[in-house]
Amino acid sequence: MKLAVLGAKGAVGQHLLDQALDKGHAVTAIELDCADMPARKGLTCIEADVLEDDLSSAFAGSDAVLSCLGVGNSPKVLLDPPPLYTRGTSNILAGMHAAEVDRLAVISASFVEAKNRGPIYFKVPVMTALHNVLDQMGEMEAQLRASRVDWTAVRPGWLMQGDLTADYVVTPDVIPQHLVRTRMADVAHFMLHLAETGSWSRQTPALARQEDAEATSVAAVIRDMTG
Repeated sequence: MKLAVLGAKGAVGQHLLDQALDKGHAVTAIELDCADMPARKGLTCIEADVLEDDLSSAFAGSDAVLSCLGVGNSPKVLLDPPPLYTRGTSNILAGMHAAEVDRLAVISASFVEAKNRGPIYFKVPVMTALHNVLDQMGEMEAQLRASRVDWTAVRPGWLMQGDLTADYVVTPDVIPQHLVRTRMADVAHFMLHLAETGSWSRQTPALARQEDAEATSVAAVIRDMTG
């Protein structure tokens, strides 16, 4: 396949890039700056600003667009996040329409719909920190529902590092009550699966995995929020 990947330098995007190239797919990474993107077989990098630029030429000829865009975890960014999920999504949809590309997968969050997932010590810091970001994600999903593209909005739990497992649980809309975390490598794996199979069309599948107690501790949540 030929895949256009936004946010390929990000935490999920790097996993997706590796997995897609390892499977022989051709990937066009769309980044603000391609200078530090290493040369790899099957990889092309195009410089573009998702908030400002016409993306149609970057998407041209692609079988699917996969957006791994996300905001950082710093308190300043979380308080006033850039409009990646709102204006960015609008621009992505416009570029896909112009390029006649139909398949899109993006990263949302299970907490957009179910803010009551996880133990209280987990919910309080997560919901407080992500309130503005979750509102943007909700607007993004509304844009997708109003569009004509073949979209899927992946709703992971609280993201974490870790090796690919591919044994995650996928459920409609929200993660199970007892699960709170999702590995970034597993999100990438699922997004690639969506591109390859076309499954979960115009739906919001939720993705999570049972992790050990340390991964869902207060310390782990704070550590991941502060980097």
